[in-house]
Amino acid sequence: MPEIRPLSDSLQRTAIEELNEVPDRLDADILALRTWIRQQPHMRSRSDDQFLVSFLRGCKFSLEKTKSKLDKYYTLRTQFPEFYTIRDVDSQRVHEVLKLGVGLRLPIPLNEDGPRLIYVRTGCYPADKYTFEEIMGVSNALNGLSIQFDDHAVIHGYLVILDFTDYTAAHLLQMTPSTLKKMSKFAEDALPVRDKGTHMINVNATFEMSFNLLRSAMSAKQQERISVHGSNLESLYAHIPQRYLPTHLGGEQGTIEELKAHSWNIFMQCQEYLREEANYGIDENLRPGGKCNDYDSIFGVDGSFRRLNFD
Repeated sequence: MPEIRPLSDSLQRTAIEELNEVPDRLDADILALRTWIRQQPHMRSRSDDQFLVSFLRGCKFSLEKTKSKLDKYYTLRTQFPEFYTIRDVDSQRVHEVLKLGVGLRLPIPLNEDGPRLIYVRTGCYPADKYTFEEIMGVSNALNGLSIQFDDHAVIHGYLVILDFTDYTAAHLLQMTPSTLKKMSKFAEDALPVRDKGTHMINVNATFEMSFNLLRSAMSAKQQERISVHGSNLESLYAHIPQRYLPTHLGGEQGTIEELKAHSWNIFMQCQEYLREEANYGIDENLRPGGKCNDYDSIFGVDGSFRRLNFD
């Protein structure tokens, strides 16, 4: 038997019906993926059962898709560690960013046993003190923890609530075209967690000005999953029942301070796991065939929205 967490009956049913999981084949599926990893001279990957089954589930047990996603996952993390990882778990700067509580995972999944809800406070950090790259490094490191430890996220995906309260032009100017592509590419090509939608609330003039630019960096599928509610929480409640939201949005998932403490506790419990992440990655010099996944050519030269015209 594979060394993985047992699933609830509901999660197991979803894994079978939606992700093509065959419980009696898990050992063989995990072994096939692990064998392939060991044959890749350029790749240093985690190979424990739980990590591998998360990628298999995220790719609906297509071995070829899993290989591709796992390679891209480590390639992006290696080429852009500042954007996709926490390089120094003990850094006081990292701790400061974590304690800001920009991205908060809500403790109870949607409808008790559905997608993981992530509440993102886009304007809660001082843009003159922290870069968006720093914010995303922490956020993507936490996504890595979800792959290993959050069965609801792996099986049902995640549903994001973007709150644009206090979002300013200074925050917008950090969102370069290259940055947007890094976000979009990682979410679609490398993360083995399904995107179940994004709901935007408390949007303001700055957001409206940038919305078309945000969408331009997304695939058509990603664009279809976006819902903009303005300040109309009743509209949001039609998609996410009120009780599953944080307290200040009328829900029962806790106050901001409680959610920040919850996020900090998860980080503290997983510090050793995050330290180990530095051991994994890609060495392009050893890639078979010499083919290099050069994402610099995809993301382009980093620029600024200062140079763009808003129509």
